[in-house]
Amino acid sequence: MKRRVVITGMGVAAPNGHGLDAFEKALREGRSGIRFVPQLRELNFGCQIGGIPQNFEEIRKSYFDFEKLMSINDNIGYCSVAAVDAWKDAGFDLSDRNDDESVDWDTGAILGCGIGGMDTIAEKVVPMVKEGKVRRMGSRIVEQVMNSGTSARVGGLLGLGNQVTSNSAACSTGTEAVADAVQRIRHGLAKRMLAGSSEGASPFIWAGFDAMRVIARKFNEDPEAGSRPMSASANGFVPGSGGAVLVLEDLETALGRNARIYAEIAGIAVNCGGQRNGGSMTAPNPEGVRRCILGALADGGVDPGEIDAINGHLTATFADPYEVRNWSESLGRGPQEFPYINATKSMIGHCLGAAGSIESVAAVLQLYKGFLHPSINCEDIHPDIEAFADRIPRKELAFPGLRVLAKASFGFGDVNSCIIFKKWTAS
Repeated sequence: MKRRVVITGMGVAAPNGHGLDAFEKALREGRSGIRFVPQLRELNFGCQIGGIPQNFEEIRKSYFDFEKLMSINDNIGYCSVAAVDAWKDAGFDLSDRNDDESVDWDTGAILGCGIGGMDTIAEKVVPMVKEGKVRRMGSRIVEQVMNSGTSARVGGLLGLGNQVTSNSAACSTGTEAVADAVQRIRHGLAKRMLAGSSEGASPFIWAGFDAMRVIARKFNEDPEAGSRPMSASANGFVPGSGGAVLVLEDLETALGRNARIYAEIAGIAVNCGGQRNGGSMTAPNPEGVRRCILGALADGGVDPGEIDAINGHLTATFADPYEVRNWSESLGRGPQEFPYINATKSMIGHCLGAAGSIESVAAVLQLYKGFLHPSINCEDIHPDIEAFADRIPRKELAFPGLRVLAKASFGFGDVNSCIIFKKWTAS
C-alpha cells in the first residue's frame, strides 16, 4: 500500500505578503502585489510592472547572519526564508546548525526554480569576467548560480540527510516539485520532504518574455489592474517573483508527533504533451492537459464530480479560455455544474518557477480555512468563457463545505502537473 501524504507546514514569500497570515489576508481582500518597477522603464521594457516581495532585503537580514547572506541572492533568499518559515510552522525547532552536527536522515527537499541565478550571472559574473577580475568574484558565486543552489542552501540550513535536489520544469516547477516529493514519501524513501520553488526578480530574468511580447504592456500607469486572468482585456502576464515551501509527511509520522495537518495530497500527475497536436514549446497539447488532470483524479481515487474548486494556472494570456474548456471537458462538467475556479496570479502576477508552489500554498489555505479568494481584474470575462462567469468568484466566498480542490500548472516545453488536495479528516 502506498503511504498517505499530508501537509504539516507552509511558508511563503509572495508579492502581496510574506508569511501565511499576511498572505491569507491579502488573498481574502483581493489585494494586489503588482507595482510599477522604475528600473524596467529605465531599460525601455514594454512591460514596466511586476510582482516583487516587498522589504525583502530587511526580511532576509532578520533570518540569516552576514556569512550566509554572502551566498544568498533573491532566488535562494525567497526559498530559504519560506523553508525556515515552513519548518517552524510544522512544529520543528531551527537550531543553530553551526553548533549542531546532527543530520536528519529521514527528511529531504525538492526545491526548484525556473531560471535561477540569472541575475547574479548578469550583474556579477559576466561583467567581472569581461573585466578580467575573475579572482575578485569571491568563492560564493557558484553557490548562487548553480541550479541546485536553492535546495543546497536549505539542506545545509536544516541539516537534511535524505534526497536534496532542485527540479526545473519552467512554470510547472513548483507543482511538479510537490508531486515528486509525494512519490518519494509514498514509496517509503523519506518520512518527510520539503517541497516548493522560487524565482528571483530581475530584468535579466524577465527580458526574454518582454521580447516575446507575452507580458502586459497596457497597464504601466495602473499596475494593480495589470494582471487580468480570464479577462477580455488581458494583454499578457505580469512577471512576478517569490517563493513557497510546503512540508510534506507520511500520515503515520505526522500523527505520531501529533502534528497539525493542513490537508491531504490525494492525487498527483505529471506529463508532457510532446509538443504535438497543437502543443508547442510555448503552448500545451490539449490532450496532454486533459490526461494530466484525469491522471491526478485517478491516482487519488477522486471522482470528477467531487471537485469543489480549481486553482488554475490562468496566466492572463490567450491560453486562459482553452484552460477552462480543458477542465470542463476533463471533468465532464459544463458551465452549470462546473466547480468554482480562481486565479491567484490576478494578485501576484506570474511568478514563473515559483508560481506552482505559491499557488499551492494559496490552495491549501483556502481548503484549510474554508474560503475561496477572488479573481480580481476580470469584471469583463473573456467572451469564450462567459458561460462560466458565475463560477469565478469576484469577491471572497465563504465555503465551509470545501472538501476537494484541484491545482494544475503548465509550462514551456508542453509540460503539465496536477495535484488534488483534500480537506483532512481524521477518519
